[in-house]
Amino acid sequence: MIRLAIVTLLALLAIPDSAGAQSCMGNPVAVQILGSGGPRINRDRASSSYLLWIDAQAKLLVDMGGGAFLRFGQSQAQLGDLSAMAISHLHADHVSDLPAFLWLSHQTRKEPLPIVGPSGNDQAPAFPTFLRRLFDEKDGAFPLLGPTLGAVQGEAGGGVRLDIAVVDVTKAQPSTVFARGGVAVTALGIPHGNVPTLAYRVTTRGVSIVFSSDQNGTSPAFVEFARGAHVLIMHLAIAAGTTNPLHASPAIVGRVAQQAGVGRLIVSHIGLFDLDAAIAELKKFYTGPLTVGADLQCTQVQ
Repeated sequence: MIRLAIVTLLALLAIPDSAGAQSCMGNPVAVQILGSGGPRINRDRASSSYLLWIDAQAKLLVDMGGGAFLRFGQSQAQLGDLSAMAISHLHADHVSDLPAFLWLSHQTRKEPLPIVGPSGNDQAPAFPTFLRRLFDEKDGAFPLLGPTLGAVQGEAGGGVRLDIAVVDVTKAQPSTVFARGGVAVTALGIPHGNVPTLAYRVTTRGVSIVFSSDQNGTSPAFVEFARGAHVLIMHLAIAAGTTNPLHASPAIVGRVAQQAGVGRLIVSHIGLFDLDAAIAELKKFYTGPLTVGADLQCTQVQ
């Protein structure tokens, strides 16, 4: 009776029940959405974040938007299992939970955490500069996280040491950012207004997954980058019948997935609009398997 009352209350409040989260453990390869929403407040969706699971371990974390810190805990992933972390770009809905995620992380992980992000321009700093502005022990916004950048561990704070890499978003060809333990990750710059942004492609155990992140869908190079992926995650950020220089319309999302010939399309980063209309527009151009993303949803890659 107590359990029933709790579940009923959670449903009424639209608060996800972590005990009912889809478990990704046990799948050879699976993708889990931690945050399926965008920058606007949404009581049902955290902001962008994704996990790649291999067997019972979460090995790659892509982005860490608002609410993803909580979702990571609900997923039962372990920070110590991560092989790497990848950041697509520096909009707040993709990185705002990073300080919370790293705070006191040295207590559960001793090995440095590889982390990669984009180069900079006049719209956003290069990823290493961004991290320094956050965590520098003298001038950072969170100086107690200085150990993430190599400062001496203090008694009152700290975090796991970061092994930082940066990818030039202007490169025409994909860059290899991680290759270890049977997992290979490449990155490619994609058009998201003037904000330097990366898409990531992961290959492991004979399957491939592409994390598109935010983009306007105008790059033929991205279609080739995603070509033949078993799973493609794209962002459905704007309503049917609308255009935006930062984001692909539902029709363009559908065209890109169809042209790339992917095995399954997962749409995420879902905005506050008529979702049924957006999906209907997308399906006019994409005819393959489709998953509409939700927080803590798990999809086996096959």
